[in-house]
Amino acid sequence: ERKTHVFVYGESTHVWEGWRDWTSQLNLFVDADHASVVVQLMDGIAKELDILVINESLGDVIPLPKGSEERCIKFADDAGFKHLALQHFDPYSTAYRYIARGDEPDYHLVLGYIQNGWIDSGELENKLTDLLPRFSFDTIQQDPAEFRRKYKGLKQMMGAINARNVHRSTPA
Repeated sequence: ERKTHVFVYGESTHVWEGWRDWTSQLNLFVDADHASVVVQLMDGIAKELDILVINESLGDVIPLPKGSEERCIKFADDAGFKHLALQHFDPYSTAYRYIARGDEPDYHLVLGYIQNGWIDSGELENKLTDLLPRFSFDTIQQDPAEFRRKYKGLKQMMGAINARNVHRSTPA
């Protein structure tokens, strides 16, 4: 019997991995035939916890960098789920999604992946070379120059944090 893959990303990954204590949303997407059942279950959990469920396939929002499927990270403990395969979605794809949105809290999510060793900032730049031309043709239709501007904002924030010259902080 085929398992249904549930991918979490963003704040949900940060909470699961213990990088932050809370989240106001459950970021996930589900593949396979049983997606509606799993999402319904997650909606029930979210109501119980009073959080928002965001069921968004990142590939529907941004063009995914090559090899994104191989970079998904399986949960160390799948909590004994017989029919579910729980995974963190590719951290690089997740980073590009949040950079494309470009808000300061989004940058903090990306920085969390970098600070915890899930993303190498040099590799993030290398993958961007292949990915950036596809932004104007695939999915979100974002102007590559606009994405570059947002990426530059992330790099400036990273430099400020590395210099320990943080003027404002939000929960990461």
